Amino acid sequence: MSDSRLTIWDPLRKKEVALTPEERVRQWCIGVLAGQLQVPLHMMMSEAGFKLGDKQFRADIIVYDRKAQPLMVVECKRPEVEINGEVLDQAVRYNMVLNVKYIMITNGTRTFVCRRDGSGFSFMDKVPAYNEMICQQQ
Repeated sequence: MSDSRLTIWDPLRKKEVALTPEERVRQWCIGVLAGQLQVPLHMMMSEAGFKLGDKQFRADIIVYDRKAQPLMVVECKRPEVEINGEVLDQAVRYNMVLNVKYIMITNGTRTFVCRRDGSGFSFMDKVPAYNEMICQQQ
């Protein structure tokens, strides 16, 4: 059976979704965010749609703060996709609408996280836990 016929439960969308290579990375990332980083499931949304100009976009995962404002955008790629400046640029473009403090990009093998410092972003050594992100938001 091919991957396109397999499904996986998405706890954020609350439904079965096709288990594509990118979806596998997205679900792994949701597990890390909810488990290790203690992001409450109800403070995340997957495949969140929004408009930038006339174009419609979908963020893989958005993490919200306690006031329901976007805090982090996560861009997930298939494992064979190289994480490079082009992927980061995509997430930064999303930030023009979302105005997040954190950007995370991952292919399940390599993960990078950046924090907004003034008008730019700087790379962090590790992904902060949810409470750390909330505290550093002020």
